[in-house]
Amino acid sequence: MITNQQVRKLRCLDGNGDPKEVAAARAGMDAKTARKYRRLGKLPSEVKAMDRDWRTHPDAFAEVWPELETLLQVNPRLQAKTLFADLKRRFPGRFADGQLRTLQRRLKQWRAENGPAKEVFFAQEHHPGRLAASDFTHCTDLGVTINGSPFAHMIYHFVLTYSNWETGTVCFSESYESLSEGMQNALWELGGVPQLHRTDRLTAAVQPGVEGAEAFKRRYAALLTHYGMQGQAIQAGKGNENGDVEQRHHRFKEALDQALMLRGSRDFPGRDGYTAFLRQMFCQENAGRASRLAEERGLLRPLPGHRLEACKRLKVRVETGSTIRVEGNIYSVPSRLIGERVEARLYAERVEVYYGQKRVEELPRLRGRGKHHIEYRHIIDWLVRKPGAFADYRYRADLFPSSRFRMAYDLLVQQRPERAAKEYLRILHLAAKESEVGVEAALAGLLDAGGPLDADAVKERLRQQSPMPSATEVTVGPVDLAVYDALLDGKEACDGEGQGREGVAGEVSEGTAPAGVPDQLRGTGAECPAGGARLRAVPAGPGAAGVPGAAE
Repeated sequence: MITNQQVRKLRCLDGNGDPKEVAAARAGMDAKTARKYRRLGKLPSEVKAMDRDWRTHPDAFAEVWPELETLLQVNPRLQAKTLFADLKRRFPGRFADGQLRTLQRRLKQWRAENGPAKEVFFAQEHHPGRLAASDFTHCTDLGVTINGSPFAHMIYHFVLTYSNWETGTVCFSESYESLSEGMQNALWELGGVPQLHRTDRLTAAVQPGVEGAEAFKRRYAALLTHYGMQGQAIQAGKGNENGDVEQRHHRFKEALDQALMLRGSRDFPGRDGYTAFLRQMFCQENAGRASRLAEERGLLRPLPGHRLEACKRLKVRVETGSTIRVEGNIYSVPSRLIGERVEARLYAERVEVYYGQKRVEELPRLRGRGKHHIEYRHIIDWLVRKPGAFADYRYRADLFPSSRFRMAYDLLVQQRPERAAKEYLRILHLAAKESEVGVEAALAGLLDAGGPLDADAVKERLRQQSPMPSATEVTVGPVDLAVYDALLDGKEACDGEGQGREGVAGEVSEGTAPAGVPDQLRGTGAECPAGGARLRAVPAGPGAAGVPGAAE
């Protein structure tokens, strides 16, 4: 496109007497174009664009267009590729592949002129301290690992729509417990409460198919009431209504991905290290929002006096297998609770078991449904008595604490198949009663040695690894009885009022009291303010009453 500056330069060169072809080339335009602007005498911005009312090529779709237009009126979402493929099937050899682009331009123009109206998005004005939005975002695609193992996780993302201040909590499901913990973490970190909280149609918070205030589930409504917030839920399938947090999902994950690239590794030694890395990322993202955040904080409502417990409570009965069923998953509990009703409290990442208002067990919460977590320490006492139940036990896979235990059992099956289950259960019993780490180390040594393996060999290895001192080995230091003699004879310096050391006025020396000085009871201190003798503390000795310590 020719610019005004080029035409001005062309005029300047023409005025200097340069040849017309040379002037056109130096102005950066073709000689024919230069002749056009010399003839018009106007700048490109002054030349009115002329509407072209002719075609440079014949319309290849003129005959079939009425039929295509009828199809589009019935189904406006039909694509040009679909229509073009249909035309090629019905009219073989008439249309070339290169004509698809022509049909696409034709459909685009038709939709702009005659197509259905498109959805309009209305820009919103945000007010400080009014609205917070939150949602869950999957972060597994970031490729984060913990000690080399893939870390499949999500982040509960909380955003203030006015200042864009944001924070988040690592979680593993879109449960109410994750929602409650994440939202409360955000509010207490923020130090105040906004007026409104907006979410999408989370099943943990909103009842499907219900609109209005009745749409919120009881526990979520109680959480909002506790913090004095009003709830909002977007329409189903309208993610743009929660656009602030959706956009922050994309921006934060993009920044996190870049930070992981700069770090040089996506592996972390533990979950705490990864959580600290996320906290640092949120601080960096919030660094430029301090002024707008200060406006919001001045308008936030105060926090309540305490957090709301983020757990679900269920009453369940302990089955005969020493297990309980919670939210479709199986957990083991101590066998002494069989037949009793216990309370299971479900938190975001753990399950606490209470009996009689006392916590008796804490277990990691399973994600999803149809899974099981069996703690071998709960049932090993009875498995040792019933070794025949081990072979076909439904949850036998949970009775191998590590790969070493599994390798030990496989070796026992090879060496002594008839006693493999019994010997393995004795080994597992040692792990429960002594030390799982110690038993695993003993198994590692025996497996590396390649010799016979049984519970007695493991027990011997344990004894060699950590020899315990005898309980009768007690060392008693010598006792100096002269200290007691000194106390009884009054030779120890006393700290009573009116007394001093030897040679100090007012002190009564050992022996007969001089004239005019009343006798004091042996072992007493100075007179009390009331005038009575004050007895000094004398440890009880082995002698009988009335026998001096020296004589004893």
